[in-house]
Amino acid sequence: MVTHVPAEAHGDERGALLAFVAEQRCGIRRALLGLTDEQASSRPSASELSLAGLLKHVAEVEQGWIARAKGEPPAVHRDESNWHECFRLAGDETVESQLAYYEKVAADTEAFIRAVPSLDDTFELPATSWNPKDEQLSMRWLCLHLIRETARHAGHADIIRESLDGRTAFELVAEEHRVAAGS
Repeated sequence: MVTHVPAEAHGDERGALLAFVAEQRCGIRRALLGLTDEQASSRPSASELSLAGLLKHVAEVEQGWIARAKGEPPAVHRDESNWHECFRLAGDETVESQLAYYEKVAADTEAFIRAVPSLDDTFELPATSWNPKDEQLSMRWLCLHLIRETARHAGHADIIRESLDGRTAFELVAEEHRVAAGS
């Protein structure tokens, strides 16, 4: 654990779930501190993953899950033919534009989860290539899935960043605090 998530207000399960999603998002964003788009797009290991690609992926995935929960199609349709495109910047995309998009997605997630009548409410997830059967999923499940998905990639981001320049998550937390304090 690199940062501490404060305890929720008594009985605020939504707040607790959203705080853990937010903490993992910060891990993704923090891994990009001080990097150029070129550095963020580089792949310093045998993996095809880059920090810029992870950022784009987690933003797209979170937006897609919230859209599905709302009964809407995701903003970007991905399947086997274009899945690889969600892991790299394309066209005029930049780290800055993806960070701004991720902030919008985060705000939409927060507003949606705060507005649903109950975390027990469900939405339908139709069968897909990655989901073999139609399912009804709860909003609670959705929040837990976003935590899991984002945490997994935040861990990847830590490794990629350390491979790029040796900076660890602890050093980046300290830098983030210095930047926030204006020093």
